[in-house]
Amino acid sequence: MSRPLEFLRSVKLELAQVKWPSHKEAMKMTVLVIVTTIIVALYSGGLDYIFTAALQTALNR
Repeated sequence: MSRPLEFLRSVKLELAQVKWPSHKEAMKMTVLVIVTTIIVALYSGGLDYIFTAALQTALNR
């Protein structure tokens, strides 16, 4: 039983050393992730549309 308790103590010590971001930093990074995700989704969707249209054109010839 001492092993799980030792593990939990070490987890608590490690978490005490973590430098947590401020609310402002967390919000900025969240917005950055959302914007980046939208850009990548639009880019991927655009490529998918182009390749699908090209394949349909090639197959219908």
